[in-house]
Amino acid sequence: MAQTASPAPGASGGTATAAHLIHPQTLISIRNLELRAKVVVEGFWAGLHKSPYHGFSVEFTEYRQYTPGDDTRYLDWKLLGRSDRYYIKKFEDETNVRCHLLVDNSRSMDYGSGPVRKTDYANTLAATLAYFLYLQGDAVGLLTFHDDIRDYLPARHKTGHLRHLMLALEQPAGGAGTDLARPLERITELVRKRGMMVLITDLLAPIETLEAHLALLAAAGHEIFLFQILDPAEIDLSLDQAALYRDVETGRDLYVDPQQARRAYQERLAAHETSVRETCRKLDITFLRLSTQDPLELALFHFLRARTQQGRRVRRAGMTRRA
Repeated sequence: MAQTASPAPGASGGTATAAHLIHPQTLISIRNLELRAKVVVEGFWAGLHKSPYHGFSVEFTEYRQYTPGDDTRYLDWKLLGRSDRYYIKKFEDETNVRCHLLVDNSRSMDYGSGPVRKTDYANTLAATLAYFLYLQGDAVGLLTFHDDIRDYLPARHKTGHLRHLMLALEQPAGGAGTDLARPLERITELVRKRGMMVLITDLLAPIETLEAHLALLAAAGHEIFLFQILDPAEIDLSLDQAALYRDVETGRDLYVDPQQARRAYQERLAAHETSVRETCRKLDITFLRLSTQDPLELALFHFLRARTQQGRRVRRAGMTRRA
């Protein structure tokens, strides 16, 4: 499955435009990364509960006993009548998972045509997902990389682990080029148990290299999400005038005339995206392309919706096999 960001639930109910959500520029002004993540997650839940989307995860897999503080809307009244005990339907997105976040810290991620650099956006997205999953009781790990492996934290859910993860994400971008093969090889070696892999990168690398290593992860049974983070100027080549530009990864100076280069650039970008989508479709990987201007609540919403949809497909496939 491949999909891109679109309107998400907002505080006013229905679908919200970016104007109703927190702009990344405002969010990045919060220096503490964990606090940023908390703001996004709390804002997301506040908006979700006031919108028609609050029940998008309506399928459950099991029951658990009611504990004070649980939402009484999810009590099973029929089961109460039969057993005289209170049970809560346990939803698919509550089941514990082991998630590893693979975050690109290469030099190209340090680019930003405005106040929000790709690395700021990517690290905040990773922190948001980590914070959300940690609150759900899931084990979260991290692997950061550039042209080599940078930091690795195994997936855990214990006191202090989330803080260590946030500190690793606060490191500035470095290295030279982007090597997507190396981190995917390494995580395949390190993680033997089936879990979730979330790759966050600008994806400025040949798809042929990426496809083979994603296929290995998919073959191991991992649920895979691929977030491509791009600056608005990279999407439409919105440069004002012809000038010399330096490639931050190779150090080469390139003369670019936007008027002449824009069409060819957009055609190549579209072809690259088409190849990525086709690869993700074949491997059943969720692909989400985000601009650094997109509110982070959008990314979290689509992440959860994709997990719900993927869970339904897995259950249907299991029922088919049993039949």
